[in-house]
Formats: sequence, C-alpha cells, structure tokens
Amino acid sequence: MQFDRKDLSNDELIHLYKLILKPRVIEERMLKLLRQGRVSKWFSGIGQEAISVGVTAALEADEYVCPLHRNLGVFTTRNCDLQQLFEQFQGKQNGFSQGRERSFHFGTNAHHIVGMISHLGPQLCVGDGIALASKLKQEKKITVAFTGDGGTSEGDFHEACNIAAVWDLPIIILIENNGYGLSTPTNEQFRCKYLAERAIGYGMKGLTIDGNNLLEVYHTVKMLREEMIVNPHPVLLECMTFRMRGHEEASGVKYVPKELFEVWEKKDPVTNYENWLIELGIISPDYPEMLKEEYDKEVRAAFDAADKQPEVLPDTIKEETEVYAPSVPVIQHPASDTRHQKRLVDAVSDGLCQSMRKFDNLIIMGQDVAEYGGVFKITEGYVEEFGKERVRNTPLCESGILSAALGMSVKGMKSVVEMQFADFVSTGFNAIVNNLAKSYWRWGQNADVVVRMPTGAGVGAGPFHSQSNEAWFFHVPGLKIVYPSTPYDAKGLLCAAIEDPNPVMYFEHKALYRGVEGEVPEDYYTLEIGKAKLVNEGEDVSIITYGAGVHWALDEVKSWQSAGTSTTADVLDLRTLLPFDKDAIADTVKKTGKVLILHEDTLTGGIGAEISAWITETLFEYLDAPVMRCASLDTPVPFALSLEKKFLAKSTLNQTLQQLLDY
Repeated sequence: MQFDRKDLSNDELIHLYKLILKPRVIEERMLKLLRQGRVSKWFSGIGQEAISVGVTAALEADEYVCPLHRNLGVFTTRNCDLQQLFEQFQGKQNGFSQGRERSFHFGTNAHHIVGMISHLGPQLCVGDGIALASKLKQEKKITVAFTGDGGTSEGDFHEACNIAAVWDLPIIILIENNGYGLSTPTNEQFRCKYLAERAIGYGMKGLTIDGNNLLEVYHTVKMLREEMIVNPHPVLLECMTFRMRGHEEASGVKYVPKELFEVWEKKDPVTNYENWLIELGIISPDYPEMLKEEYDKEVRAAFDAADKQPEVLPDTIKEETEVYAPSVPVIQHPASDTRHQKRLVDAVSDGLCQSMRKFDNLIIMGQDVAEYGGVFKITEGYVEEFGKERVRNTPLCESGILSAALGMSVKGMKSVVEMQFADFVSTGFNAIVNNLAKSYWRWGQNADVVVRMPTGAGVGAGPFHSQSNEAWFFHVPGLKIVYPSTPYDAKGLLCAAIEDPNPVMYFEHKALYRGVEGEVPEDYYTLEIGKAKLVNEGEDVSIITYGAGVHWALDEVKSWQSAGTSTTADVLDLRTLLPFDKDAIADTVKKTGKVLILHEDTLTGGIGAEISAWITETLFEYLDAPVMRCASLDTPVPFALSLEKKFLAKSTLNQTLQQLLDY
C-alpha cells in the first residue's frame, strides 16, 4: 500500500493515526465483551476504519455525516463521549436514544451526525435534504451520506443520486464496497465493474478509490470538498474495502472464501498505516503498543462506567408524551374582520402563500408545483413571488423528497411536500412511517414537515386517484393527521400544520376543492390542531365524521327538515384525526346516546373502527344503541360514475341512520 502524505506535517499524520487506532481498539474490546455475553449485538467495522476516519477527519466539524452500522470511526472522530456511546450500545437511559434504539440507529446534532434506520437507503435522501438546506443558506458546507454496495440496489439510492444531480447538491454519496450485502456477493448484486460507473447515468462525478488507504480517503475527500464549496455538485465516491467480520457477529463468515481473508488481511488499514509511520521514523516502534494500552484503558473505564448505570425504568407517560416534539400552539386570530367568499382550493392556496411569507425558511416541494402551479393550481403564481429555490419542482421520487424534507428539518427548515395525489404517497411510505414519524422519539430530531394529500373520490378518477388512505397513517405514532371540510378550516388548519414542528399529513378532498365555498378571513390565522367542531346541533343521534362526510351528513339532516320530521342530529366534524378530540366525542355521545361514525374510506380497518372501540370502552353506559359505522364498500374505488356512486358511503347513509334511529 502506497501512502502519499502531500503537505501533511508529522503531527497531522500522527493525529490521523490516533484517530484510526481508537475505533480499532474499541472494536476489539467489543468483540471480547460480546463473547463474554456483556453486549448483545455488534456490527464490526474492522478492516474498514480508514473510510469512516478519513472522511470525517477531512470535513469541517459542523458538516453533517450520515453513517451506517460499520462507521464507529465517524463517532469517535467527532469526539462522541465514549461512556455515552457504550450506554447507547447497552440501551441505557443516558445513551443518545435513551434506550429506545440500538447500536448506531441514532443521531446527534451536537456532533452533526444523522444516524441510520434499518432500511439503509433513506439516509442518502436525508443527506440530500441537509445538503439542499446548506446550499440555500449559502453556508459553503458539504454533506456525506454512507451506503454499502448492497444498499445501492435500493430505490432510495437511485432517487438520492438523481435528486442530488438535478439540484446540484454539495453531497458526497459514499459507497463502502466491502464485497458483500450480508451474505450476497457483489456479482449477484450488480453487473458493472465498479459502482462509481453509475454516476455518469445521473450526470454526476464518480470516483473509485482504495478505501483501506487512510491518506487516499482523506486527501480525496479534502479535494472534493474544496471543489464542491466553490461549485456545488454531487459526487458518487466508491471506496473499495472488505468486511473482515460477519454482517453482524451472529451471522459468521462461512460464506466468504478463505483466500479473500488472506488477501485483505494484508491490506489492513490500521497495520499498513502504522508500519509506514514507523518506517519513516515518524513514530517509534513501541509507540503503537503504548497508545493501544492507553486507549484500551480509556475504553474499559468508559464501558465499566456505562455498564454500572441502571437499566432503563419504563415510564409510560414519558414514552407517550415524547412521541411528538413539544408544541404549545398559540392560536393566531386574523388581524382584521375582512372576509371573502372562497372555494376550499383557494383557501388552501391562501394559507400556503401567507405561510410562505411568514416563514422565510419554508420550502415547497412537489411534482409540477413551480411554473405549472400543481395539477390543482394550488401554487399557481408562487414562483413569481417566491422563486424556484423555495418552490421546487421535484423528480418523480416521493420517497426521496420526503426523506430530504427530514434532512431540511435537521438544518432548521420547514417543508411542505405535495403528493400530486394522495394515492402516490405509497411510494414514500417508508420515509413517512419509519423516518419522519419516529425521528423525534428516537433521537430528538423533529420533522418539521407537512405532507399535502389531495384525496378522495367522487370525481370519476378510478382506483389510483381516488383513495381515502388516511387510515394508512392513523396507526403510526408520531404523525398528526388533519382533514378539513370547509374553506375556513382548510386555511386555518394548514397554517397551524405548518407552524407545528411535527410531521403532519394534511388531507384535502378533491371533490371539495371547487365544490364548497365559505367565508374565509383575508389575513393569516391558525386553528388548534386536535379540536373537533360541532357543525350542527340536535338531540336524537350523533354523526361523527370528517371531510366529505360532513357535507353528506348535513345534507341528510336538511332532508329531514324538508320532509317535516322532528328528528335532529349532532354533526361533529373531527377536523383532526390524529390525535382525535375525545372530549368533543364524549360530549356528543353523552348528549344523544346514539352514535353513527361516517367516513368515505372503506369500512374494514377504517378510522371509524378505532373511534367506535374507544366509545364502547369508555362511554358504554351512555349508549342507547350499538355504535354504528357507515363507510364505503370494501372494494377499490371504481371508475364509472354509477359504480363510484354506489361505492361511496353516502349511498347507504340514510338507510344506516334509520336503522340506528329505530334501534
């Protein structure tokens, strides 16, 4: 192995040696502890330390790194406290994730590190978001996001490369090519000789280097960084290396040919660099052993201190209250009494536009949202006022953009991400439910993201443009779900959702966009998330609903009046589905004793089932009849208008209500 010191002084070379030796000493200690049963799991990076250390040492301390399992050197080079690291590995209270996460599945903004999730790919797109925020802030900073050779097969890798290239982001997407994705060799993963060759397909720079050569990694990243801060652009950097241990220790290495170990053992990054320093007389022959003993003493002391810490004591209230980032909403009233008659689509546009004026750190991202104004024209004219930096057309990559929004949150920016249709969110599901929703609970990083979801049927759009998919997210702790039914609520709740530091799924019914009108304040205002609204008062039955169901229910009540019947109903518009307003529900249930839950979504597994269960469990003594549900058929949404009309819950509302009233 040939080392090129370039202009590095002896002290700098020794400093790099200290940096690469420390994770090796920790690794060796962890393997001993694993054999002793004192740690439960370990993903070894032995043989790959030059990448983590070389990359991190070449960056500024405030430049973000998005590492993986085998990147202990990132954390030690950033001077993470060893005792806290060991407490993280042991699942102790004072670990970085308070016992909620394992190994390196955590982040620390104090050290400018964003940890991984098990799905491997999303951190690349999170890195894109961090790089975008740095670029927009003109910080002259770069970001590095790690992946493995196996991870390059995931869709997020391709989305991350494409986004980075299209937006000229200052990010290094770094591939640790260690020959295996768990047990699958690279020749079963891809056909190109080097993964960096893929860069040309994205229109970005690609390099392949010796990932075991500490100085080659260090100098390459230094050089790339200098280029990228002057002229922001992405680089696909492939570092060739080898995994000397199993994917994790329990998996073993029987699937790896023995001769490969013999070849790569000779390329050990620590030993080779150490021997080179000794040959040049930069360190003495006995210096390595002295330093190892010093480090091992430090490591053992840190581990013993961590091991003595008590096990985490479960606190249900703490766990549940820390799912969401703290948010004390300050309800802002309109500055004047001026109101205008507006359609729901216009109210959404007004709220978004005024939020863009209020928050200069707010970015809109989505397909066709710029000059075209979005398919529903919500953002029409925005580019002229806010510019294309803040109103960003995106490639067709929902997963990548949603993950990038989390990266922007890391840098203190807000994002509104438009799904062209709510149905399309399925391709970004992982980003929402595993990253946006869990990030704050896992390591204290909130996701200041609103996902706009044009939803619902009634417009003859068929099964892939008409779904009511709010229930997909209802089961996910950490998300909030808002679903307005009127123009007034649409504007005030959207402004509130943007102010909220947590991820909000904001549903907008397409049939209501131009189908309902109402008085809307001209000025900026917010409404409280989590509060339902009683939109009609009655005595005989409570209809609990949201979205289009509100209008169906009101139409039904009006039909009773027209028919001259004396039956009256409470109609409760939930407005927020997660968390739903239990107090408001309890009030109406106690008042009428008969409850119908109405929603456009299909019956089985719908939100109505959970609300019904809650009412039955907590308000049973107030009920005069079973809680009933009225929902759409358990089929996909049909295209033909006659079929769609029969599909919708509206078609059975009268019958279901009569059945309940007759009970």
